[in-house]
Amino acid sequence: MSASSPPATGTSAPVVTRSPRGLLGSSRNRALLIAGLIILGLVFLFGGDEWLTVIDVTMIAAIATLGLNVLSGYAGQISLGISFFMAIGAYTAAWLGGTLPSRFNPTVGLGLSFFIWLPAAGIVAALIGALVGPTALRLKGFYLSIVTLALVFIGQYLFTNAGKITGGPQGRSFPAPAIGDFSFASPTPILGIQLTSNQCYFVLLLVILALVAIFVANLARSRVGRAFAAVRDNEVGAEIIGVNLFTTKMGAFILSSFIAGIAGALYGAYFAYAEPNSWGLALAIQFVAALLIGGVASVWGSILGAAFVFALPQALETFSILPQSAGAGGMSSGNLSAIIYGLLIIVFLLFEPAGIIGLIRRIQMAMRRLDDPRKGGDTLQSTMSAEPPESSFDVDRTTLSRQSDAY
Repeated sequence: MSASSPPATGTSAPVVTRSPRGLLGSSRNRALLIAGLIILGLVFLFGGDEWLTVIDVTMIAAIATLGLNVLSGYAGQISLGISFFMAIGAYTAAWLGGTLPSRFNPTVGLGLSFFIWLPAAGIVAALIGALVGPTALRLKGFYLSIVTLALVFIGQYLFTNAGKITGGPQGRSFPAPAIGDFSFASPTPILGIQLTSNQCYFVLLLVILALVAIFVANLARSRVGRAFAAVRDNEVGAEIIGVNLFTTKMGAFILSSFIAGIAGALYGAYFAYAEPNSWGLALAIQFVAALLIGGVASVWGSILGAAFVFALPQALETFSILPQSAGAGGMSSGNLSAIIYGLLIIVFLLFEPAGIIGLIRRIQMAMRRLDDPRKGGDTLQSTMSAEPPESSFDVDRTTLSRQSDAY
């Protein structure tokens, strides 16, 4: 019996197998995307440098979170080493694109084009990931997270002592993207329109984020993405159905490292300066928090999680939303925002483990129930039907959510 033919009387309905929805999903999500682009356009034109700084940093963080999501969300391999691979990409970009060394600038730089050092940052990070992967991926779960955590501390030592490339403990400057004679650090007028540096970065980062998001969304729908999901859910079952565990894990590790390297190069270029301590454990934990809060195995979850973890604290501090302390011994606005930010993370993880995407899905299901005129068994039947949700904000069940069923 085909999936489209009606079931015979007295028999159960056939199982309908559908491909995962794309990044845009339904027409409702496409309308939301258009509205979001309009809002971004208004911010680009009238938001000013303060708002653009918040959004630019968020987009860089979203790119890195997407890289972590490929490995930890879609493939289920817990990693705490994303800041290490971001540093590899950043210092590769600094070495290839930085200015030539001089008496006043001892750091190494080859002065190559932006179109060389940006992809090279991802490629070198992916190569390092290919070297580390065979050893790290022999382990799994908690042990894999410890190995990737060790990369962060090893990287801190190497970056501090490799002064020619990293500048040593005092750090070094990073090259700004340049296209011909047009530099993002000091942009010249385009067709008589003068853009600020933040506006130029806004356009560049939006394009790169869109490309990475579309790639990851399509990857999840492909055969490779299904292999990632099979390994994530049950390694033994995946091996039985013919999935090569080592190849699949290595592919996820290398791809995650590549995207992290790109994000690291953009991070260094945007801030124009970084120290080895900038790539420490605190940064890695922030990306893990962004992944968990936004929702694992979801492109939109990576973007929303990055906005929550990186944009919210910076917006609270930049715009002085919280009241300033009047007393000398009182709590500053920065400390208060950090406390509120931490409490929000705890509350979110306790009451909505599926993250922001899970919360959105709950709201959408509640709205569908309210809109459904049918009651009782009809409502239950419509909820349990094979028709997938209208939204692309879907949370795939992961190993974490299945462990309670398995035991």
